[in-house]
Amino acid sequence: MTIPTIYPFAFDPTYGMHLEQLQSIELPDAPVGFDDFWRKRYKRALAVDPQPRLRHSKLHADRWRVFDISYMSTNSFQINGWLLLPRHGQVRRGLVVGHGYGGREQPDFDLPLEETAVLFPCSRGLSLSACPQIPADASGHVLCGIESRDTYVIGGCVEDLWLAVSTLETLYPWIASNIGYSGISFGGGLGALAIPFDTRIDRGHLVVPTFGHRSLWLTLPAVGSAQSVQAYQQEHGSVFETLRFFDAAIAASRIRVPMLIAPALFDPAVAPPCQFAVANATQKFNEIFILDAGHFEYDGMNEQNAILRDKVGHFFKVP
Repeated sequence: MTIPTIYPFAFDPTYGMHLEQLQSIELPDAPVGFDDFWRKRYKRALAVDPQPRLRHSKLHADRWRVFDISYMSTNSFQINGWLLLPRHGQVRRGLVVGHGYGGREQPDFDLPLEETAVLFPCSRGLSLSACPQIPADASGHVLCGIESRDTYVIGGCVEDLWLAVSTLETLYPWIASNIGYSGISFGGGLGALAIPFDTRIDRGHLVVPTFGHRSLWLTLPAVGSAQSVQAYQQEHGSVFETLRFFDAAIAASRIRVPMLIAPALFDPAVAPPCQFAVANATQKFNEIFILDAGHFEYDGMNEQNAILRDKVGHFFKVP
């Protein structure tokens, strides 16, 4: 293990916990109405016609044909991003790829995939999907609409992923039973919320997922979006009742498809106990690949990422 021991934070990003302790993190209690809340949102999202529009991108990749794409999400919100299509072979699988809270500047051209249509949507308010009504920075975005579970922006971001699946189904109806999801950090948390309620997603890959075990997420020191919400709570009062409905660990316990999850032992932005709450919730259905650290560079990082990349290639291999 090469867990970092030198870091510029006033707190220990391992939170003093070892692997055995992290693997014993239990699932928080779900609020009354949790499942109905998400099922209703999913039903509403399914009724939306995504109306995808494609145009050739200025970006170029040897293995992929690259398109700029836009589609409609809930509340008439236009989502923008990129679509990669293989230069060789047929499209036999689909994959939606979520991004972290830093947004996305371009697609990941290095994915170890073949015969796959890969959709990279930018979540509402971020990167290509920026808009005046939603702060474009992580600290502001994570607070948008937090006063109510019905207005919280995270719910809309989950719906954006469901509409991404609808977009792939619209463009390539023959892959409807072979659409996966992959997301890191912010995108990992969104994936944990989206996957259990969308039966069209056949498998998922989450890396250092956020939004797990919200009672811990609100209290453990962190940098980034969690710190922003903690500061808001201190000034304005508890937001826990809203956040309980956006708990990635509670949602993950409803997942019934194969999962490849990569939590970290050290992470200053997403506390490892919160990551492992998500991983532990799906342990009957997943493979867990443990990273030494997340949101932080460390010795051995490239080697671990290479191993994980190979696993991703096998995990999303066309059946």
